Amino acid sequence: MPRRTFSELERFSYLAAVRCLQAIPAKSKATVPGALSRFDDFAGNHILQTDTVHFVGHFQPWHRYFLAIYEKSLREECGYSGAHPYWDWTLDATSAEAFMKAPVFDSVLGFGGNGPYTEEGFVSDPFDIPDRTGGGCVPDGPFAKQTLNIGPGYSVTSNSSCLKRDISPEIVLRTLNSSVVAHTLAQPDFESFDIAVQGGTTIDTFTIHAGGHLGIGGKFGTIADVYSSPNDPLFYLHHANLDRIWAEWQSANASRLTDISGPVTQFGYPFGNATNTQNVTLVFPLSLGVIAPNVTVGDVMNTQGNTLCYTYV
Repeated sequence: MPRRTFSELERFSYLAAVRCLQAIPAKSKATVPGALSRFDDFAGNHILQTDTVHFVGHFQPWHRYFLAIYEKSLREECGYSGAHPYWDWTLDATSAEAFMKAPVFDSVLGFGGNGPYTEEGFVSDPFDIPDRTGGGCVPDGPFAKQTLNIGPGYSVTSNSSCLKRDISPEIVLRTLNSSVVAHTLAQPDFESFDIAVQGGTTIDTFTIHAGGHLGIGGKFGTIADVYSSPNDPLFYLHHANLDRIWAEWQSANASRLTDISGPVTQFGYPFGNATNTQNVTLVFPLSLGVIAPNVTVGDVMNTQGNTLCYTYV
């Protein structure tokens, strides 16, 4: 459900559930020793698997399952009973001013806004991000005092830091607009669709996935960190929208519920030059470590199948 259509009570309830997940004990300390909360369990699992679930054919199935289990935890462990929101950034990526004032950044019933401008901090990505506007700790909203217990980077040991954002309107306006989404949805098969979603590894080849991470996270922002990006609660709204777009693409033709392709190792063809990799199939296993039982790619292709049961409105 689009977050901007939530009532004030629904917004409060969702934010309270996320804060709850940040307060109850972790279950993954054996593999993520720095984890203190269930929220950390998810960020830690993403850190451990980053290099096996990005720029691969199972990128979208893995993240779909990851999101579904996150929502399950909000419901079963924190009493959340509403829909899980997605952020349709095309409604805000119309101008730099409009994006900076997007409802999702509200300081009361949103996720807080941009950090103050800084030239110092952990560099979350290796790119020279243009038009960056922040980089410091998020000063307002329900996560302004959130302590990040793991990360940055691939560290899963205890390392206290703050939530940071570093918005780049230039990247946002180029990658998160309605024309880019329309181009993505127009792709004829999963391989071309997946390339359109994941994009490339240079600024000029960023698309909607990297656009959300680096457009909001910039150089120093938490969500720009390819490993520990789930430390920013906005990660889940961004990826929910990516999953919504995939579900919309799938709905155009029943055959797309079984259309999957791409390498099982990072940067294999067509995301890189490596060709000595197997192609992902429907029986390829997806693991979330101690967070959830293993499933296969085929198990999560349908959002209303035997494993998953949700739809987008």
